[in-house]
Amino acid sequence: MIKMIFLTFLLVFFNIQLLGKEKQSSYLEYKSEVFYVGGKYVKQDNSKTLMTGQMYVEKWTPKEIKHKYPLVLIHGAAQTAVNWITTPDGRPGWANYFVKNGYIVYMVDQPSRGRSAWHPNIDKEFRMFNAEILEKKFTAAEQFKNQWPQAYKHTQWPGTGRQGDEIFDQFYASQVESLKSHVESSNLVKNAGAALLDKIGPAILITHSQSGPFGWLITDARPDLVKGIVTIEPSGPPIKNKKGKDSMTWGVTVVPMTYEPTISNPKHLEVVQETKAQGKNLVKCWKQKEPAKQLVNLKDKNILFLISESSYHAPYDHCTSNWLTQAGVKNDLVRLEDVNIKGNGHMLMLEKNNIEIAKFIDNWMKKSIK
Repeated sequence: MIKMIFLTFLLVFFNIQLLGKEKQSSYLEYKSEVFYVGGKYVKQDNSKTLMTGQMYVEKWTPKEIKHKYPLVLIHGAAQTAVNWITTPDGRPGWANYFVKNGYIVYMVDQPSRGRSAWHPNIDKEFRMFNAEILEKKFTAAEQFKNQWPQAYKHTQWPGTGRQGDEIFDQFYASQVESLKSHVESSNLVKNAGAALLDKIGPAILITHSQSGPFGWLITDARPDLVKGIVTIEPSGPPIKNKKGKDSMTWGVTVVPMTYEPTISNPKHLEVVQETKAQGKNLVKCWKQKEPAKQLVNLKDKNILFLISESSYHAPYDHCTSNWLTQAGVKNDLVRLEDVNIKGNGHMLMLEKNNIEIAKFIDNWMKKSIK
């Protein structure tokens, strides 16, 4: 009996020690640093000087670095680096997954956003998403009829996705104002992103939504320093949206890209719309007339292009992939449902199966980027 009690005590003691080590290791798995890149001094009318255009960067370095190239995670509109760190229901985010798997991870707040200062007398107008828009487009699309054909397939948001639900309230509390001008944002992030790569060296970019075009721009500016791109539902589609309004006027961006033969105006891109959509519930894409001008600085890059099953991007994101392909830029277009990852919306890095998606990305990078 005494022997049994002693053995039980030892088991409990060692289990407590192991739990303590697990908790301790979770805090010691990476080193965290913060710095800023880019920015310039601007004289004001009162002769006082401010800095504008700088970008906040948070770097996580694992105890054991297992991969040659670090990851640069760039958030979308209204978001900040918080998107990559945690989910609204408190689960680990993608940054945690990748640093645990041996990647150095850099996360940014876009210039004039979050911890990257905005100055009302320098920067242009802001926009802020209201809660109703996020419910309809991001968190509870399946509850609203006649939005887009795939919306009803959404099942992966944790919680009800509506105001008053604690998880949605956490998500909406994390939203911040962002610059209304896509042109201004594009130029600021391109310049700051190039400055970041100049500082850290070759890297893999992971972009989402609004920041998707910024990945093309940063690569165009520093082609030798971008070793791969994972783009998740980048802003699009090329040329015009489904309502006929101007969208990505330079094909994949709203500001100049390097094409060959060289063009100085997006009107020099001769385009035509498909006469027939490529599948059910898909829009008719705009494409270049042949011979298509080439995006020379994006060639030979390893690119993964992800589309989720139920997102509002599902009807048109293939058009951006097609534009890249026609412009000489190979890319692996993956609809997540085709690899049995189902039910996701646009904010897939926050949803219930976020780690399953991170693992898919990780496996693709290990296989494709050497």
